[in-house]
Amino acid sequence: MADCECLAGCLFFNDKLQNMPTAANSLKKRFCRGDNANCARHMVLAALGRERVPPDLSPNQQDRARAIISGGK
Repeated sequence: MADCECLAGCLFFNDKLQNMPTAANSLKKRFCRGDNANCARHMVLAALGRERVPPDLSPNQQDRARAIISGGK
């Protein structure tokens, strides 16, 4: 798998999130350096644009991402 094209600006990948998950390295391997199709941050970015990605959204919060995309919070 190729690295995600958003790594340079990703707050999660660059350890800029408040309350980083303890499993951050595992999540980075799975979503950032693996298949980003299920990355919650990438899902919101692709659907709504970078400015709509919540700064505290973790890659494994797909339910939250779907809610954001559908107009919820």
